[in-house]
Amino acid sequence: MPAKIFNNIESIICRTLLSGFVLLLFVQIVSREAFGYSFSWIEELSVYMFVWFVFFGASFAALKGAHNRVTFQFRFLPHGYIKYIEAFADLFWIAFNVTFIWLSYDFVFNKMNKFWKSQTLGIEMKWVYIVLPIAFTLMTIRILQVNYIKLVRGEEVTDPDQIDLDAIKADTLRDADPARKED
Repeated sequence: MPAKIFNNIESIICRTLLSGFVLLLFVQIVSREAFGYSFSWIEELSVYMFVWFVFFGASFAALKGAHNRVTFQFRFLPHGYIKYIEAFADLFWIAFNVTFIWLSYDFVFNKMNKFWKSQTLGIEMKWVYIVLPIAFTLMTIRILQVNYIKLVRGEEVTDPDQIDLDAIKADTLRDADPARKED
C-alpha cells in the first residue's frame, strides 16, 4: 500500500489541488456575481494552489516520461543506444535539480525573512515557497526511478502523448492502405 501511494503521490496531490482551486474559484465567481461580494483570500489561495499544482505536475510528468525532449537525432541511431543517451542527458537534469534544491532550500529556510507574509492569508511565505525543494526533490527521484526502470529492469517508459500519436499514425496508415484494413 505505501509503495502504491508513493508511486501516485503527485497524481493525488495534483488532483486534490486542481479540485480545490477550481472549487474555490467557482465559489468566488458565484459569490461575486450572485451576491456582489468577493473573498480576497480565495484568489490568493487559488494562485498558490495553482503554482503548487504546476510544480507537482512537472514531477508527475517526469514519472510518466512526458517532459519535452529533442528526439529527432534518435532516428539515426540504433534503438538500443537511445535509452543510454537519454540517461546521460538526464544526468544534467539531475545536476540542475540538485543545484536548484540546494538554492531553494537555502532561500526558504535561511534567507527568507520571517516577516514576509502573504497579503490576505497572512501566512509566512516560506510555506508557499517550500514547494520548490519538495517538488524538485520528487522530480529528481522520479528521473532516477524512470532511468532505473529503463536501464536496470529493461522496461519501456513511453510518453503517454507519444502512445496516442503512434496509434493515430497506425490508424492513418491502415486507412490509407486497403490491404491493411483487414488487420
